[in-house]
Amino acid sequence: MSAPLLFMDSERFQRFFDRRAFDFAHALGGHPLFEASRLLALAQRLARDPRDVYYDAGRAEVGQRWDDLPICEVPIDELLRRIETADAWIVLRKAEKDPAYAAILDTCIDEIIALAGRSLRRRMKLTNAIIFINSPHRVSTYHIDRECNFLLQIRGTKTVSVFDRYDREVLPEEEIERFWTVDNNAAVYKPQYQDRAAVHELLPGRGVHMPINAPHWVQNGPEVSVSLSINFHEHDRELADIYRVNHWLRRSGLRPTPPRQSRFIDGIKRGVYGSTRSVRRVTRHLWAHP
Repeated sequence: MSAPLLFMDSERFQRFFDRRAFDFAHALGGHPLFEASRLLALAQRLARDPRDVYYDAGRAEVGQRWDDLPICEVPIDELLRRIETADAWIVLRKAEKDPAYAAILDTCIDEIIALAGRSLRRRMKLTNAIIFINSPHRVSTYHIDRECNFLLQIRGTKTVSVFDRYDREVLPEEEIERFWTVDNNAAVYKPQYQDRAAVHELLPGRGVHMPINAPHWVQNGPEVSVSLSINFHEHDRELADIYRVNHWLRRSGLRPTPPRQSRFIDGIKRGVYGSTRSVRRVTRHLWAHP
């Protein structure tokens, strides 16, 4: 049996998993797979498919939208060689395409399932290993995600501010509805609520768990940072479907009931959206096969 990679208190995990952010320890600090030469080789392989790599360079503000960030025309290998001074944010989206990184992903997911219970495996639609490489002092802007995330710090340091996803002053229902329906940048940073964030100082060998839709932003430290995100998407689309229906209702001038306040109303909304999805699927099939 191989040595564990994640070190988490089981009681704390059970209490907070996918509800609140919490920190933990891991065994990947300084791992050779995350040395500069190995990351450069991985980035060059992944860059053959542009969907597998994202990067930008330039100053970023906490509340800035991703689609407002400056476009970077520098090739990924050159940007990595200049990472110390490039003010860059680099995302290697599918590290698991390489078997060595896939093995780390699989081990981490197995350990998370062991803590959460076997039923979690049935909820997982997709598991993914994402590597973030950031220049010194670079900011990763405020946002929410679709996936359940365990962020492991490998090299350098960073400060992660994570907010309570249930705080409707920080994250209003309208922003969640827009996020699940039309706008990945729907969450809006509100500096007046910064003191509500749980602030996690990540050193190599430390990590933080971030639940689905938990708002967060990251301030990189004075060195190049390398982090590994172990994450998964769920099969359960029911909550997202309710938010999508609520978005349409709100656009029609109504004030929809938030999810989880009425099982009856939630059931109607899930049925409506499920029927709409089925119609769209059949329509696409007919257009593709005349």
